[in-house]
Amino acid sequence: MPRSSTRPRPVRRSRTRRAGESAFGALLVARIAVMGLLAALLLVAGVWTSWHTAQYAMLVKARERGLMTVSACAGERCTGPYVPTGGDGRRRPKVTIAQAAAPDEGERVEVVVEPGTTHAVRAGTAGILHAWVPFAGALLLAALVVAGGMRMRRTAWVMGLLGVVLLGAAFAAM
Repeated sequence: MPRSSTRPRPVRRSRTRRAGESAFGALLVARIAVMGLLAALLLVAGVWTSWHTAQYAMLVKARERGLMTVSACAGERCTGPYVPTGGDGRRRPKVTIAQAAAPDEGERVEVVVEPGTTHAVRAGTAGILHAWVPFAGALLLAALVVAGGMRMRRTAWVMGLLGVVLLGAAFAAM
């Protein structure tokens, strides 16, 4: 008795079915591409927003540094007198700083004054960490997009944990 082949015969699919399967595959690829672009957009926006403040806190050259005494807080800003610590800086009767970056009233904090304004940015490690808080938020949002839209859970966990660590460090340093 001849031995029969145990392999099933290939099933021939219709043209319509093959077109439908390739269209579904194209939609999956398009979803991943759109979610990847959205995650990249969130991260770029976070870096862009953070850099506006971080450049003053991080870059030392040609910046006016000094000490600010927090005297009053209203809304989202705190004000107080400013005394330069060196260089050609001039004393100002009042500069403002973000309330989230300011300690309690009466305390002195090292700041960098933005050129041509009375806006100050907290200097030092606490100021740098506070400046990167928008990027930490962008990491958290992008982690959700990467996990849900791209199905890359491990990458999303890493992004989310980095965002949480950066947020925790920023608030611990204050």
